[in-house]
Amino acid sequence: MNRDQIKAKDNEYIVHTYNRYDIVADRAEGCIVTDVNGKEYVDLCSGYGANSLGYANEAWLSAVTEQLNKLQHISNLYYTEPGVMLAEKLAKRSGLCKVWFANSGGEANEAAIKTARKYGNTLTDHKKNTIISLKKSFHGRTMATVTATGLAEAKEVFEPLMPGFVHAEVDNSEQLRELAEKYDPCAFLMELVQGEGGVHALDKGYVQTAAELCAEKDILFIDDEVQAGIGRTGTLFAYEQYGIEPDIVSFAKGIGAGLPIGGIICGPKTCDVLVPGDHGSTFGMNPVACAGACVVLDTLDDKFLESVKEKSEKIRSELLKMESVTGLDGLGLMIGIDLDGMNGADAVAKLLEEGVLAIPAGDRLRLLPPLTINDEEIKRALTSLKKVLNN
Repeated sequence: MNRDQIKAKDNEYIVHTYNRYDIVADRAEGCIVTDVNGKEYVDLCSGYGANSLGYANEAWLSAVTEQLNKLQHISNLYYTEPGVMLAEKLAKRSGLCKVWFANSGGEANEAAIKTARKYGNTLTDHKKNTIISLKKSFHGRTMATVTATGLAEAKEVFEPLMPGFVHAEVDNSEQLRELAEKYDPCAFLMELVQGEGGVHALDKGYVQTAAELCAEKDILFIDDEVQAGIGRTGTLFAYEQYGIEPDIVSFAKGIGAGLPIGGIICGPKTCDVLVPGDHGSTFGMNPVACAGACVVLDTLDDKFLESVKEKSEKIRSELLKMESVTGLDGLGLMIGIDLDGMNGADAVAKLLEEGVLAIPAGDRLRLLPPLTINDEEIKRALTSLKKVLNN
């Protein structure tokens, strides 16, 4: 089918929960996406950060193809090697204990919420089940995670929402203390680098205050690293840069390198909360997705993560020289750009014309390039960014 035929069938048969940009992607390699008309784009959004190793990574392709030819899926009633290997890698690299697997970030955060609720209802001195999350946060599209989300526009039409969620102001330690005293929550739920809410890295002192409150009042710290995790910020997980150890870490996106996989890593207080019958996921711990995810973790060694920081510094230093850029936020290759004279959506549309794929985050322009982006691709992207952001 040609471009117009594909778009026509999309309009006829797809439920449009996304406003699509005017590009029909056909193939990709490295950091370059090519549309059906042969036009190339430097991809600085990598499927909302999911394509962590870029496109057509040889080691990843080899692992998933080998596993696909061996065993594509089987029930979680049986043992399989790829999931066990991936869980071990995640536990050892995170310093936590056990892993539960799902298919997406929303499912991962749903599992984190259920774990926290069960912990508060059954394993504390008295029942407590309120969860405090943050304004401007985004945690998923299920009814529980959309309720936890702090962006009003993401949930108003789905009311009535679930009870038991309270939203705190971002980086306000005094208010967080007051809310913890008032509601006696079972958990805090935070993105240490907020994604949809504008790519904002939380204040380190604020996060450490939250961790201190958790230790003091037997509150679980749930760290949502669906977008910030798996090397995106220059460390395997963003919490490593905050000097804390969460009780639950949710992950997804980048660990799949393009295949759907997510889950939670549980620390000592939470690793045995869920038992058989409490929760499940038909495709959780899928052998093919897990085989590819093992390659991702093996690739993200110390040298690779240091290269993420170096690429981030290079891109950020050049961005700050551009006329329309008034400020930067985020960590590593999770970059939020404040603009003068245009909003994020306007910038994305103009960049598309110049052969660059990016995404907005609130009023900001958001960049989430593949972690493997090379110097040539960075140079090519910066050339287009200068054309748009110097006007």
